[in-house]
Amino acid sequence: MQSVVLRFYVSEIQHHHNELMHEWLLRLAQRLEIPGGSAFRAIAGYGKHGRMHEETFFELAGNLAVAVEFILEAKDADRLMAAVVAEKLQLHYVRYAVESGTT
Repeated sequence: MQSVVLRFYVSEIQHHHNELMHEWLLRLAQRLEIPGGSAFRAIAGYGKHGRMHEETFFELAGNLAVAVEFILEAKDADRLMAAVVAEKLQLHYVRYAVESGTT
Protein backbone atom coordinates (compact mmCIF):
# COMPACT_ATOMS: atom_id res chain seq x y z
CA MET A 1 0.00 0.00 0.00
CA GLN A 2 1.28 3.48 -0.79
CA SER A 3 1.56 5.50 2.41
CA VAL A 4 3.18 8.66 3.75
CA VAL A 5 5.52 9.06 6.69
CA LEU A 6 4.90 12.30 8.56
CA ARG A 7 7.53 12.90 11.24
CA PHE A 8 7.73 15.89 13.57
CA TYR A 9 10.86 16.78 15.55
CA VAL A 10 10.30 18.40 18.94
CA SER A 11 12.33 18.98 22.08
CA GLU A 12 11.73 16.53 24.90
CA ILE A 13 10.88 19.49 27.18
CA GLN A 14 8.73 21.41 24.68
CA HIS A 15 5.11 22.00 25.74
CA HIS A 16 1.83 23.01 24.11
CA HIS A 17 -1.42 23.55 26.07
CA ASN A 18 0.33 22.44 29.30
CA GLU A 19 1.24 19.07 27.80
CA LEU A 20 4.51 17.71 26.47
CA MET A 21 4.55 18.41 22.75
CA HIS A 22 5.07 14.79 21.72
CA GLU A 23 2.12 13.73 23.86
CA TRP A 24 -0.01 16.57 22.48
CA LEU A 25 0.77 15.51 18.89
CA LEU A 26 -0.15 11.90 19.63
CA ARG A 27 -3.42 12.93 21.32
CA LEU A 28 -4.26 15.25 18.41
CA ALA A 29 -3.75 12.36 16.00
CA GLN A 30 -5.99 10.15 18.15
CA ARG A 31 -8.75 12.79 18.06
CA LEU A 32 -8.41 12.89 14.26
CA GLU A 33 -8.72 9.07 14.25
CA ILE A 34 -5.27 8.60 12.74
CA PRO A 35 -4.63 4.82 12.96
CA GLY A 36 -1.36 5.04 14.92
CA GLY A 37 1.69 7.04 15.86
CA SER A 38 4.88 6.68 17.89
CA ALA A 39 7.34 8.93 19.71
CA PHE A 40 11.07 8.11 19.67
CA ARG A 41 13.54 9.84 21.98
CA ALA A 42 17.01 10.60 20.63
CA ILE A 43 20.14 9.50 22.45
CA ALA A 44 22.37 12.13 20.82
CA GLY A 45 22.24 14.85 18.21
CA TYR A 46 22.77 18.47 17.24
CA GLY A 47 20.67 21.09 15.51
CA LYS A 48 21.17 24.30 13.55
CA HIS A 49 23.00 25.83 16.54
CA GLY A 50 25.76 23.23 16.20
CA ARG A 51 25.86 22.19 19.88
CA MET A 52 26.05 18.46 20.51
CA HIS A 53 23.53 17.05 22.99
CA GLU A 54 23.96 13.61 24.46
CA GLU A 55 22.20 11.67 27.14
CA THR A 56 24.48 11.22 30.11
CA PHE A 57 24.09 9.70 33.55
CA PHE A 58 23.94 13.19 35.09
CA GLU A 59 21.42 14.61 32.65
CA LEU A 60 17.94 14.03 34.01
CA ALA A 61 15.91 16.30 31.71
CA GLY A 62 17.78 17.39 28.64
CA ASN A 63 17.31 19.09 25.33
CA LEU A 64 17.31 16.00 23.16
CA ALA A 65 14.92 15.59 20.26
CA VAL A 66 11.81 13.48 20.16
CA ALA A 67 10.63 12.27 16.77
CA VAL A 68 6.86 11.80 16.56
CA GLU A 69 6.11 9.61 13.57
CA PHE A 70 2.98 8.58 11.72
CA ILE A 71 2.64 6.20 8.76
CA LEU A 72 -0.66 7.03 7.14
CA GLU A 73 -2.57 7.79 3.97
CA ALA A 74 -1.77 11.10 2.27
CA LYS A 75 -5.23 12.53 3.00
CA ASP A 76 -4.79 11.79 6.71
CA ALA A 77 -1.32 13.37 6.67
CA ASP A 78 -2.90 16.47 5.13
CA ARG A 79 -5.56 16.58 7.88
CA LEU A 80 -2.98 16.17 10.64
CA MET A 81 -0.71 18.81 9.15
CA ALA A 82 -3.64 21.24 8.79
CA ALA A 83 -4.53 20.76 12.47
CA VAL A 84 -0.93 21.46 13.53
CA VAL A 85 -0.74 24.55 11.28
CA ALA A 86 -4.05 25.81 12.74
CA GLU A 87 -2.38 25.85 16.18
CA LYS A 88 0.25 28.25 14.75
CA LEU A 89 3.05 25.94 15.85
CA GLN A 90 6.47 26.11 14.24
CA LEU A 91 7.59 22.50 14.22
CA HIS A 92 10.24 20.88 12.06
CA TYR A 93 8.87 17.99 10.04
CA VAL A 94 9.59 15.64 7.17
CA ARG A 95 7.08 13.97 4.90
CA TYR A 96 7.84 11.34 2.31
CA ALA A 97 6.15 8.53 0.40
CA VAL A 98 6.71 4.92 1.47
CA GLU A 99 5.31 1.53 0.77
CA SER A 100 3.83 -0.10 3.86
CA GLY A 101 2.02 -3.29 4.65
CA THR A 102 1.89 -6.40 6.77
CA THR A 103 3.54 -9.70 5.84
